[in-house]
Amino acid sequence: MFKGVLSKMRTELDQSLIYFLELGDDFLISDYLINKEIRFKFLGFSCLKCSSEEEIFRQGHCKKCFFESPSTAEWVIRPELSKAHLNIQDRDIDYEKRIQLQPHILYLSFTDDVKIGVTRKSQLPTRWIDQGAINAIEVAELPNRYLAGLCEVELKKYYKDKTNWRAMLKANKSEIDLSQEKLNAKKYLPSDLKKYYNSTSLVKEIAYPLENKLDSPKSINIKKLKDFKGKLIGIKGQYLIFEDQSVFNIRSNEGLVVEMELN
Repeated sequence: MFKGVLSKMRTELDQSLIYFLELGDDFLISDYLINKEIRFKFLGFSCLKCSSEEEIFRQGHCKKCFFESPSTAEWVIRPELSKAHLNIQDRDIDYEKRIQLQPHILYLSFTDDVKIGVTRKSQLPTRWIDQGAINAIEVAELPNRYLAGLCEVELKKYYKDKTNWRAMLKANKSEIDLSQEKLNAKKYLPSDLKKYYNSTSLVKEIAYPLENKLDSPKSINIKKLKDFKGKLIGIKGQYLIFEDQSVFNIRSNEGLVVEMELN
């Protein structure tokens, strides 16, 4: 039996993709979990920032921490709002400089459709894996988050920036030529930022530990059910996928305290 606070699964991508689910002092590896009967029991809450036991508000944080922590500020979701390059503080200038003032990648990925996005260079391929992308390609490398955000704003006029989670889980192949899409995307970059276009990047393919095709995935609400059990057949994005096609999103349940049993 394992007990702990849910947080985003870590991943490693080498010859194959491996997930690590952290619960307390234990790291559970995807190869060990898949094809086992798993039971989760909901015990309570623990804010990822302050460990408060009050109900989680968003992104694993209690309400107070969500509105105060620099890691949940609006510029995280909207990179074009970044101001660290101007030495202007939002919530914590040291944190904001550390995150914003480093190389960022503008990319195209295929989740349920072609999607535009921005992430720190150091976060690849983790960002693509977390969103359940089948493949992805770098479009441009910008020196900071603000400039990457400006590019994303322009390309959102032509590409989606959101993922339909059900469609993502059902998708198992892409007919889209991302190399060609990258060439198309270059046309939409702001003229003064075209110099950051990455002409040499190649498509990165990602294979998830999931063999069965999903037809009608349904989300598990552990706070409502209190506990659930099922045979784990795979993982994609941050979703645990069970034999009856029910799915449990670890990311959206961060900050929940759970007990887990394996059979």
